[in-house]
Amino acid sequence: MTSPVTLDRREGPYGEVVLRRRDAHYEIIANGTFLMDTSDGRSERLLMDAALDALPERLHGRAAVLVGGLGVGFSLAHAAADPRWGRIVVAEREEAIIDWHREGPLAAISGSALADPRTVILHTDLVTHLRTSSDTYDALCLDIDNGPDWTVTEDNESLYSAEGLAACAARLNPGGILAVWSARPSADFEESLRNAGFNGVRTEEVPVARGVPDVVHLAVRPA
Repeated sequence: MTSPVTLDRREGPYGEVVLRRRDAHYEIIANGTFLMDTSDGRSERLLMDAALDALPERLHGRAAVLVGGLGVGFSLAHAAADPRWGRIVVAEREEAIIDWHREGPLAAISGSALADPRTVILHTDLVTHLRTSSDTYDALCLDIDNGPDWTVTEDNESLYSAEGLAACAARLNPGGILAVWSARPSADFEESLRNAGFNGVRTEEVPVARGVPDVVHLAVRPA
C-alpha cells in the first residue's frame, strides 16, 4: 500500500477535515482520525437496505429518509439507485465534504444521486437538525461517527443518549425505522433503544474475513 496523498485540507468549526487519496481510493480524516474510505461500501448499502426492507410495502415509492451524514457518498448513491425511496434528505455539517461531492473527486460516486430530484442536501449538524426540525421521515439512516461506543467527535455522543434517541423518535413517523451504523456491535446501545421506547430492536452484521464486524442497529418507532 502506497502512502496517502493529501488532496484538500480544511479548518472548520468542528476542527480539521482532510481528503486523501491512497492508491485508487479516497479517505476522509477528521481531526487526525480516520473516518471512512471508498474501498468497501457494503455496510453503507446494508444501512439503507435494512431500513427500507423493514418498511411496509405501502410506502414504497414515497418513503422519506433522512441520511446522516454524506461521508464518501455510498449511502446516498445506493438510496438514489432505489426507486422505493420517494425523498432522500442528507444532513452533512462539514462544508468541505459537500464541496468534495459537488465539485471534487467524490462526485464520481455521488454525482448522479446529487442530480436526482428526490435528493436534498442540508448543510447542518445532524444532532441539531433532529432536535430543532419539525420535518418527519419514514426512516433515519445515521452514520455520522464510529458508533455509540466510540465517537470521534465529542458532540456526537449526545446522539446515542436518551435525549438523542428521543429526538430521533420525534423525527420518525409512526412505524418509522431507525437504522444506526456502528463499527462494532453494542449490547448497551440495544438496551438504550428499548429503554427509549423503540420496538423490534435487532442488529445486522456485515461479514468480514477477520476482526469485529461492522453492524447496523435497527429499531422501530411504535405506530
